[in-house]
Amino acid sequence: MKNLLLYPEIKELIENEDWQTFKEICDELHPAEIAELISVAEPKEVWKFLESLDLSKRTEIFIHLDLALQTEIAELLDRKKLAELLTEMPADDRVDLFKKFPKEKQELILPALAQAEREDIRRLASYPERSAGSIMTSEYVSIPDDITVAEAINKIRLEAPQKETIYYSYIINSKRQLTGFVSIADLIMANPNSLIKDIKHEDIIYATVDEDQESAARKIQMYDLIALPVVDNNNILVGIITHDDALDVITQEHTEDMEKFMAITGSHESRVYLKTSSLVHFKNRSTWVISLAALGLVSGMIIHNFEETLTKLMILALYMPMVADTGGNTGSQAATVVVRALALREISFSDLIKVLWKEFKISLLLSLALGILSFIKVMFLSSDSEIPMGFSLQKIAFVISIALSLQVITSTLIGAFLPLLANKLKFDPAVVASPALTTIVDITGLLIYFTTAKLLLGI
Repeated sequence: MKNLLLYPEIKELIENEDWQTFKEICDELHPAEIAELISVAEPKEVWKFLESLDLSKRTEIFIHLDLALQTEIAELLDRKKLAELLTEMPADDRVDLFKKFPKEKQELILPALAQAEREDIRRLASYPERSAGSIMTSEYVSIPDDITVAEAINKIRLEAPQKETIYYSYIINSKRQLTGFVSIADLIMANPNSLIKDIKHEDIIYATVDEDQESAARKIQMYDLIALPVVDNNNILVGIITHDDALDVITQEHTEDMEKFMAITGSHESRVYLKTSSLVHFKNRSTWVISLAALGLVSGMIIHNFEETLTKLMILALYMPMVADTGGNTGSQAATVVVRALALREISFSDLIKVLWKEFKISLLLSLALGILSFIKVMFLSSDSEIPMGFSLQKIAFVISIALSLQVITSTLIGAFLPLLANKLKFDPAVVASPALTTIVDITGLLIYFTTAKLLLGI
């Protein structure tokens, strides 16, 4: 509510360049709230706001802006101002922005940075995209295991202003290999003269630099960690992933899964809808939609082949949508839970028989309930319909309910099988789990519907 009330005021401040009032607002709000408010303005105006603040406050707000907006603002800045901003930014946010620059701009800005920042950017930028190394920060506390608790606390006190988090301190040996960790609570409660190696926790959860970023983020979520250490292939500590970055990764992966689930291609970034052109949206959506529409011609061919059946008994046409929709719904439900279980590493292709057996039992119960419901529905809605000689409404309702029940079972099994197969073939399970599934289920549903009617009704 606060943001809605301040929106007109922010707009007026932009027009009047009232920086004093803006500073007063900044003193009252969290940097993330300020970033959200000023994001409505053009990049040039946003920078005017930020430039009116001291460097520390400016950076705090800047890092909460969307990366796309950060990049646009960076394009407006000269070398000196951009270097100041990058130097003040946390290491992980700094390298994320740096990687968005074209190569020429990267080469231009690097010499303007201090050597420590230059080397840090080069190292962090060298890790593959979507790896744990690409989202980690180098701003962590490490302490040797041969010092006392009192010495460790003094070391942390000196380094704290430059570190992203000090709740965990990571214990390293002379080769900088990770050997354990201590929390700030451990240090406070311990005897000041105790050695770190005597109080450290050795059962440490960690990620490797080339591990998938989602896997690393899930570890933070699973073990309720504030930060996760990252090591290289020699177990040398190279960085940490903080809980806020893990949350960003999980949000990004969730967005990607949602869009892939609806067969949307292209990049899958959060909060870029309005900034993406209509043509790009068209390209992202058209590929699968057009392909599946072409595949949908098979449905038309099936209906054409059973044209004689429909001509003899037009009542069947009235309940085709019900059968198709029910199959699509049950198939999508099965696909959703399987895709989710795959994403959480709860199941794999080796569990295929277990998954299909479980879904089969579920589908039997669903088919029984929905079959009875569809029988009652046909009897109620078509009670006044004219039924051709040689047929009865009860028999037609029974056939429709049988066809729908079979459709529920097959759709559920297909919905469970396709994501598992896609995962086995190294495809993204989410891609085949919605529009593709719906098209396949429609085709199988029509075959089941008309074949059942033809066999049981003799038409």
